Amino acid sequence: MKYKITIFAMVAVCALAARGAAPQNERMNHFIDDLMSRMTLQEKIGQLNLPVTGDIITGSSVSGNVVDLIEAGGVGGLFNMKGERQIRQLQDVAVKKSRLGIPLIFGMDVIHGYETIFPIPLALSMSWDMDAIRSSARIAALEATADGICWSFSPMVDVCREPRWGRMSEGNGEDPYLGAAICRAMIEGYQGQDLTDRATMMSCVKHFALYGAPEAGRDYNTVDMSRVRMFNEYFEPYKAGVEAGAGSFMSSFNTIDYVPASANRWLMTEVLRDQWGFDGFVVTDYTAISEMMNHGMGDYQTVGALALNAGCDMDMVSDAYRTTLEKSLAEGRVSIETIDRACRRVLEAKYKLGLFDDPYRYLDAKRRGKEIYTAANRAEARRIATETFVLLKNDDNVLPLRREGKIALVGPLANTRANMPGTWSVAATSDRYSTLLEAMQRAVSGKAEVLYAKGCNVCYDEELEKNSTMFGREMRDPRDAAVMRDEAVRLAQQCDVIVAAMGEPSEMSGEASSRSSLTILDAQRDLLEALLKTGKPIVLLNFSGRATVMNWEAEHLPAIMNVWFGGSEAADAICDVVFGDVSPGGKLTVTMPRNEGQIPIYYNHLNTGRPNPKWFTKYTSNYLDVPNDALFPFGYGLSYTTFSYSPLTLSSNAMTATGSITASVTVTNTGSCAGAEVVQLYIRDMVGSIARPVQELKDFARIQLQPGESRTVSFTITPDKLKFYNSNLDYVLEPGDFEVMVGTDSRHVQRLPFAVK
Repeated sequence: MKYKITIFAMVAVCALAARGAAPQNERMNHFIDDLMSRMTLQEKIGQLNLPVTGDIITGSSVSGNVVDLIEAGGVGGLFNMKGERQIRQLQDVAVKKSRLGIPLIFGMDVIHGYETIFPIPLALSMSWDMDAIRSSARIAALEATADGICWSFSPMVDVCREPRWGRMSEGNGEDPYLGAAICRAMIEGYQGQDLTDRATMMSCVKHFALYGAPEAGRDYNTVDMSRVRMFNEYFEPYKAGVEAGAGSFMSSFNTIDYVPASANRWLMTEVLRDQWGFDGFVVTDYTAISEMMNHGMGDYQTVGALALNAGCDMDMVSDAYRTTLEKSLAEGRVSIETIDRACRRVLEAKYKLGLFDDPYRYLDAKRRGKEIYTAANRAEARRIATETFVLLKNDDNVLPLRREGKIALVGPLANTRANMPGTWSVAATSDRYSTLLEAMQRAVSGKAEVLYAKGCNVCYDEELEKNSTMFGREMRDPRDAAVMRDEAVRLAQQCDVIVAAMGEPSEMSGEASSRSSLTILDAQRDLLEALLKTGKPIVLLNFSGRATVMNWEAEHLPAIMNVWFGGSEAADAICDVVFGDVSPGGKLTVTMPRNEGQIPIYYNHLNTGRPNPKWFTKYTSNYLDVPNDALFPFGYGLSYTTFSYSPLTLSSNAMTATGSITASVTVTNTGSCAGAEVVQLYIRDMVGSIARPVQELKDFARIQLQPGESRTVSFTITPDKLKFYNSNLDYVLEPGDFEVMVGTDSRHVQRLPFAVK
């Protein structure tokens, strides 16, 4: 007997084949019916248990006695264990030592790459390039499956208008339409066309739902909003995940209508399954069930029953299902039908991954050496990273730099390799990645000289820096701050230009990394002020995992480029752009505020009864001390070249409720180098049954143009682009007047009216 489970799998399939070619779902259902008829209650509950073990821990709890539990049939899967050999050992226990030999599913936080790390998700969104984003997920799946992982806790699609929240770094920005497009691309990249393909993996859309809107920007905090806002402004990317065929969803930590998401039946069952038709399984986030006790939802047994009844199928780490469901069943708090339904969903996922046919299908030691961190994967990661950098300012064409003379490279992020990949790169092998200093020295080798001085620590507060450089990202210099700063100034005085690598270390954004202040940190600001006095031009390379406040920098520095965290190949990719081998083409997917007091600030807001685009008019909606508008608007980003737009045209100024019209514009590269432009289409519904946003992104196109080249970009405006959820939560198109806007960002657009008859 090779595997216990495959013997009766073959029998089941052969029996069906004898009756003719049965559909895949029928074969799966027959197989799982047969399997579940053999399972004890404890074994069914065991399939709902997801402990954590291995070297990679992303929360505060670690599961013990895992091997014994697996042998007893008490584990459905494991996560964040790295390495084919280790995974094989535990799969052996499940397949060869448990009573029924049910294989485990192995998951991991493969958020933006495995060992070849791509830019953080927020940075990837800045590319507006769905092919590149799909490619990043495809390569992540290729590498992770080569090491035994078949389930990725990605994509995270939480719409976020709250940059104080650290996990803005892990999402796709503030817009639901763009977020939905990215969600689809990521799922297509992970899952491909066939989940049984050894180079694909199951995706997990997270965090359902609304996690990106926490009060005060503090992680895990309360979320409270109307259902109209949920459906119109936050739900679209999650729904896109269902439509793209995501195999699993993950519940969020926050409350919704005062009920924690993991206990919210309206959310997990009525919306996700009944309305949207999701047929995969739902896993909770890390200890989300046990944390409901802190929300005041009851004791351990109570919260376990609440989560299962709400529609959460698998319990991540809390161990509540395994230890309380049998008692809850006996007491009538849960039904055997509910347990069976959850168990079936987990088993179906394993069936779809091909694990019952071959539990070792993702365990091929030969693949690791051939498919992980390859030259081809690294080249693609480097190329994609160059698309994500956003040039915010470039007075007097300071950038690109010439490969000549002396270049001063300064700042706390100039010579660190562990911070380059960014947060949530749990499988990274940072010792193989380049520092920016190393990459810059290679980039100018024999043509220019790069002089380096750190210049300052991340900040003066040693405790703050410690909390922001965890997991091997530490880089504090024990020297006196004035000594470090003076060294950098002396070095800069010898050079022609200064490149300042500054901003957040990678763990200053991400989970549990909320900030109340988003300005550049004190030690770095003091260094920049000192460097300004040298009179040398300064290029600020701003590392961050969120929108930051850059008023002072925008006023004083000639060139600013947000490089976010570009992954394992970030350093070389930055040099590709800094020295002009590639023109920057990234565009903001978040609004950059003038100060924290404007938050939340986002482009697709509702109007007020007393709107005021200027500053200041009494008795209108504005601040006394700052304009209403953003420092840098959604969709903004400069290039080394320039683009002109022809007048916008419409194929008609009216359409029916079942028709369409086409908006067209011709874009010309009027500069001297090739470049990418993201052409953006926005819509405004001028009159509605409920208040409608001042503009909403409804389409976009990233195009590459050579100098002098022109291209006509056409967008089809369909009824679906004009629909919204009304106060009854009906998805409707209301006839009336609309406005179409096309331009280079949300602020700089051409406008034309049209009507729906």
